[in-house]
Amino acid sequence: MSKEVIIRDALDRDRDAIAAVLLDAYSQYSAYLSEAFWLEYRNSILDSVHGDAPAARIVAETNQQIAGSMLLFTSSEAAYGRPELGIHAPVLRLLAVSPSARGRGIATLLISEAVRRSREWGAASLHLHTSDMMASAIKLYEHLGFKRAYETDIMNGETLVKGYRLDLLSSPAQGFAQPLSATGF
Repeated sequence: MSKEVIIRDALDRDRDAIAAVLLDAYSQYSAYLSEAFWLEYRNSILDSVHGDAPAARIVAETNQQIAGSMLLFTSSEAAYGRPELGIHAPVLRLLAVSPSARGRGIATLLISEAVRRSREWGAASLHLHTSDMMASAIKLYEHLGFKRAYETDIMNGETLVKGYRLDLLSSPAQGFAQPLSATGF
C-alpha cells in the first residue's frame, strides 16, 4: 500500500469526491450546532464546492483517492461575500482531511501548498477563519505560525468565527516546505 501523498489542482470531476471528504470531515461538528444551523453550514460547504468563486481548488490524493482538500480565495469578499473585513490577500477555506486519513501530515501539506501559492501570487499574508469547536485545527494553525487577526473576526449567529493570519514575509513562514508530493506519512 503506497503512502505517497500527491498535492494537485482539483479537476471538475473531483467535486463530488471533495464534497464527500468535506462532509465526512465536518460532520463531526454537527454535534456542536443546532440542526438548522448544521443544515445551513452543510449547504454552504456544498455551495462552495460547486461554486466558481475559489481562485484555487486543491486536493491531497493517496492511492488515487482524494483524502483532503482546501479552497483558496483572493479576498474576504470572494471567500465570504464580506468586503468589510478588508482582507485583500488569499483566504484559505474549508481545509478538510478525511477522518480515515488523518495523522499523516496531509493538512500540513495542504497548508504548505496554500503558502506556496499565496507567495506565488505576491501576497504578504494568508488568512483563514475557524471557531473554538475546531480545537485541533486551531492547534495546527498556531503551530504553523498563524496568529490571531482579531480585526477580521466574524459573528455567525452566536458563534465567534476567529480570524487568523500568517505573515508570509516573516521568518517562521519562510520555513514552509513547498511540496508537490511527500512520502513517509
